[in-house]
Amino acid sequence: MVNLVAQAKETFENVPNPAVEQERIIAAIDIGTNSIHMVVVRIQPELPAFTIIDREKDTVRLGDRCKESGRLKPEAMERAIAALRRCQEVATCLNAEQIIAVATSAVREAPNGREFLKQIESDLGLFVNLISGQEEARRIYLGVLSGMEFNNQPHIIIDIGGGSTELILGDSNEPRTLSSTKVGAVRLSAEFVTTDPISNAEFTFLQAYVRGQIERSVEELQAHLQPEESPRLVGTSGTIETLATIHAREKLGVVPSPLTGYQISLKDLKELVNRLRKLSYSERAVIPGMSDRRSEIIVAGAVILQEVMTLLGMESVTMCERSLREGVIVDWMLTHGLIEDRLQYQSAVRERSAIKIAQKYGVNLEYSQRVAEFALSLFDQTQGLLHNWGAEERELLSAAAILHNCGHYISHSSHHKHSYYLIRNGELLGYTETEIEIIANIARYHRKNTPKKKHENYQNLPSKKHRQMVSQLSALLRLAVALDRRQIGAIQQVRCEYRPEVKELYLRLQPSQPNDDCTLELWSLDYKKGVFEAEYGVKLIVKLEPSALVVN
Repeated sequence: MVNLVAQAKETFENVPNPAVEQERIIAAIDIGTNSIHMVVVRIQPELPAFTIIDREKDTVRLGDRCKESGRLKPEAMERAIAALRRCQEVATCLNAEQIIAVATSAVREAPNGREFLKQIESDLGLFVNLISGQEEARRIYLGVLSGMEFNNQPHIIIDIGGGSTELILGDSNEPRTLSSTKVGAVRLSAEFVTTDPISNAEFTFLQAYVRGQIERSVEELQAHLQPEESPRLVGTSGTIETLATIHAREKLGVVPSPLTGYQISLKDLKELVNRLRKLSYSERAVIPGMSDRRSEIIVAGAVILQEVMTLLGMESVTMCERSLREGVIVDWMLTHGLIEDRLQYQSAVRERSAIKIAQKYGVNLEYSQRVAEFALSLFDQTQGLLHNWGAEERELLSAAAILHNCGHYISHSSHHKHSYYLIRNGELLGYTETEIEIIANIARYHRKNTPKKKHENYQNLPSKKHRQMVSQLSALLRLAVALDRRQIGAIQQVRCEYRPEVKELYLRLQPSQPNDDCTLELWSLDYKKGVFEAEYGVKLIVKLEPSALVVN
C-alpha cells in the first residue's frame, strides 16, 4: 500500500481524475511553534491515495511565549486566530468536507494552551486536537511514508520544528522508535541567542546544549538498528527545506521541484552553517530562498540538524516535503478504513498501544479483555436505545476497559485515581490529547465516586458533550467490571432486553459453569447499578438464567 500511495501521487499529476464523484476533499492544519500550516488534499478512495491541491502557511510565532510565566502571548494568539480564519476560508472555497486541526509543542506546554484552544473553538467553531510529542512523531512518520518509497529498508526521519525535534526510526511496515525532544529553532533562538551575528561563545554553547539534549534519543534509536543495517536519513520541516533550497540554488543554480529526494552532505551543511552564523539577521534575510522570519532562527535549526547528523554518523540527509500535515491526512484515511494491506497494522495502532501500556503496568490482560468484551457488548446492545454514541466512542470505551485497573501498579488504594494518572501520562499512540483525557476519565470513574464538575480531571474535558460521554460510558464500564467481579470469567455472556414502555432494562446472564450461582457478580451488579440507572433513566433488572434459555 505504501507503493500505491507513492505511485498514486505520480498518477494524480499525469492523468485526468476519474470518478470525481467519489473523491473527497479534506484539509489538515498544523498549529506549530513557529508557523501555522494547512494542506488541502483530494482523496481518491479507490486507489487509495491523495493529491495536494493547496498549501497555506503563516508565521505566527506562538513559541514566542512570556519568559516569566510561559504563557502564550495575546498578540501571538490573535495572529494565530487570524491565520486559522484564513485557512478556514480557503478550505471552504475548495469545498473541503472536513478540517482536521492539530496543535503541538507551544500549545502543549503553555499554561494557557487549553484556554487558547477553547477560544479557537468559540471564535471559529474549529475543534483543535492537542497531540503528544510521540503522537506527533508517529504522524510525521505516516506523512513521510506517504511521499517516499522505503523499499523495506530502515529510515531515520528528523523533523526540526520551532519548539521540538522529532526523531523516528521506521521501515515500510512500522516505526521502531518515536521520540520528541524539546529542542527547536524558535525555542533555542529565544533562550540562547542574544547576539547578532551570534558570538563564538553562544554558538559553541548552542552546539553543546543541542548535543546533550539529543544524545539520549539518538542512543535509543541506534539500539533498535541491526548491525548490518544502513538507514537513510530523511529530513522534513521548514528549517531543512530552507537549507536545501539555499544549497540547491548555489550548487545547481535552480531549485528542484519537488524538493523531495534532494540531498545535502554533512560537509556542505557544516560549510553553510559556518557561513550563516557569521551573518546578521538582515544579511541572512536577503539570501535567495530565505524569509525574514526564518533568518532569525535558521542558525539554531541548522545546528540541530548538524549535531544529529554527527551523532548518527550520517554523511547526508535527503529532503522530504511531506510531514505532519500529510500524516494527519493518512491517519484520517486509516481511521476511516480507506487504507488496508501493507499499512493495515496502523489501523490497529490504538489497540496495540493500549495493550503495550497495560503490559507495562502489570495489568492482567485476560481479565481486562473480558471486561472490555462485556463493556462493548453492553454498548452495542443499548446503542440506539439508551445512547447514540458511535464507533469512535466505542473504541475509547474499549481502551478504558483494557486499562481501567492499571492503577494497581501504584497502589490498590484509590487505584482508579492512579489509573487516570497513568493513562493520562502513558503516551498512548493513535489518540489525540482529548481522546486520551476521555479514556483516562472513563477509567477513573469505573468505581467509587461518579463524575463531578468539581473534579479537576472532569473539568479538563473540553465540552459538555465530552463530559456526557464520560458519564455514560463509565456507567457501562462499571457494569462490565461487576460482571467479572471474581475475575474468573464466571459470566459467559450477557443479553440485554429493553422495555421502553416501562423504562426497564433486563440483563439476562448466562453463567460459564451450570452450577455456579454467581452470587458475587449479582451482588456487585446490584451494588453498582444505581449509577447506571441514574445516568440512563432506566430500572436495571438482572436475571441469571440457565444457558439453554439464553438466545444468541
